[in-house]
Amino acid sequence: MDIAYIPSPSTGVIHLGPIPLRGYAFCIIIGVFVAVWLGNKRWVARGGKPGTVADIAVWAVPFGLVGGRLYHVITDYQLYFGEGRNWVDAFKIWEGGLGIWGAIALGAVGAWIGCRLRGIPLPAWADALAPGIALAQACGRWGNWFNQELYGRATDLPWAVEISAGPNRDAGTYHPTFLYESLWCIGVAVLVIWADRRFTLGHGRAFALYVAAYCVGRGWIEYMRVDEAHHILGLRLNVWTSIVVFVLAVVYFVLSAKLRPGREEVVEPVASGGEGGKGAAPADADAAAKPKEAAAEPKDSVPQEGKAAEAKAAVLTKDAPAAEAGGEAPEAGKR
Repeated sequence: MDIAYIPSPSTGVIHLGPIPLRGYAFCIIIGVFVAVWLGNKRWVARGGKPGTVADIAVWAVPFGLVGGRLYHVITDYQLYFGEGRNWVDAFKIWEGGLGIWGAIALGAVGAWIGCRLRGIPLPAWADALAPGIALAQACGRWGNWFNQELYGRATDLPWAVEISAGPNRDAGTYHPTFLYESLWCIGVAVLVIWADRRFTLGHGRAFALYVAAYCVGRGWIEYMRVDEAHHILGLRLNVWTSIVVFVLAVVYFVLSAKLRPGREEVVEPVASGGEGGKGAAPADADAAAKPKEAAAEPKDSVPQEGKAAEAKAAVLTKDAPAAEAGGEAPEAGKR
């Protein structure tokens, strides 16, 4: 008899009146807020402007959700298009099923669009957001706990998760792979923050470190899972994906460090007006230039031809007092 285990919620939905609050969606929403909050702090610390991370997340998050769902549906198509299945279920994202690989890939496309509109480099934005994404995954994995899905092999360990009987599953206690991955993601976030401070990572290397470190954990956690999955040469598809993505991340990290060492000096141009960090000229360019032109002019701006006339007038005015008195100028004053 098991004397200790992690109980699972009896339902993944809490009704607030007529409004259903689904645990899976709630965990994802919390993760998004955590990622944007931490990403904003890191972006400002790098010299960016507050709010930029959130503005780009408006593009990245929807693209990421669509990409995550597409990856899940494509790699587990039998769950939605097999015999006796209803293809409409492929759109029920609240019931679980988001592939992180698709979420990152298509989310990067959305982020690229947002970065282009703001005139900032995508790698710098990704570096700022990297540990926040890891923490978002740590939060999102608890959605699997609400849905009682993606657990590991049966075990009687004290931290085993209790799973109730359901379609294609037996009641019992199993390895809580959702918990393992959640804790691993927290560790990845700490690693990236530490390495970024210690080695001043830039040009996408902090993000590459996050990807590589996550893949290491995902590989062995995926190997523990017992849910239905496609296999290639005896390994689950996501294990192979972890291996391939890990290699790509390491190659990018090494090449980036060699070709573009250091960190970006400017991550977001300071704007004097307009959008996207692009400076704008003053409304009256001529008026702005006039003070400089005036300062450039010599103090004595009288035309050269007028100077001779002024000199002659100065000579004549020397005898003016005598003339005004009605007297005659002395002989010495005659020429």
